Amino acid sequence: MDQSQHDFESSVDALPVKLENFEGPLDLLLHLIKENEVNIYDIPIALITAQYLDRIQLMQELNLDVAGEFLVMAATLIHIKSKMLLPRPETAAGVEGEAEDPRDALVRRLLEHQRFKAAAGLLHEREQVRAAQWQRPDERVAAIAGDEYEPELEVDLFSLLTAFRAVVERAKLRPKVLLPPEQIPIEVRIDQLLARLSETEACGFDDLFIDVGDRAGLIVTFLALLEMIRLKLARVFQSVSFGPIRVYKRPRPSDAPHPIGDPETHRG
Repeated sequence: MDQSQHDFESSVDALPVKLENFEGPLDLLLHLIKENEVNIYDIPIALITAQYLDRIQLMQELNLDVAGEFLVMAATLIHIKSKMLLPRPETAAGVEGEAEDPRDALVRRLLEHQRFKAAAGLLHEREQVRAAQWQRPDERVAAIAGDEYEPELEVDLFSLLTAFRAVVERAKLRPKVLLPPEQIPIEVRIDQLLARLSETEACGFDDLFIDVGDRAGLIVTFLALLEMIRLKLARVFQSVSFGPIRVYKRPRPSDAPHPIGDPETHRG
């Protein structure tokens, strides 16, 4: 690979990140509803729409592979919001009608998706229980923590985006850097993060960003973490939903995907 090819693959703009567990717009909506602790039957549509659009903008800035269905849902939310602002129709008797709430169709979709996810999660849990009868799921961590070790919850992409958004907001309060920062190639940043994780059993999510203060450095670090997850070099967990996120280094299995730019990736 010549130098120009190497530079292209290292560019943030040239690295569309795709994750196997990159879920859909209904998952994002359920995440926001749970994060805001609101009633799914009475969704504050203005608040959820604003936060949904904010997450879409962040994903696009990170050059994540935002599927068209996310944009369709954004248009749907805006349409529902506009209908909620209109006065309710009245019946011929002059009293308020029993017209369907503009949110009802969306609520039905969310509830159906939630049931589907719960059923899928139950099947996955049973599969893990069967596997645990033959081997421990994470012998290295369990050996250190002892017999009372309780597995943590694996973090999904939307929880990572929420945590990253908080990191970006806190970075705005830091003193401004006068000198233009040097753009770090993503593969170099991956090596730096792996070296840091090699020094400790686990690292806090916020700790990954300690040595960078500019927005470009924050983005490169976050994309490096996503690539590490995709390559099965790292795993991220939290003890409870929306709790502190911890990052663990893991040995790369033989069936892990190839790095972006690797010639093996393009072989058919």
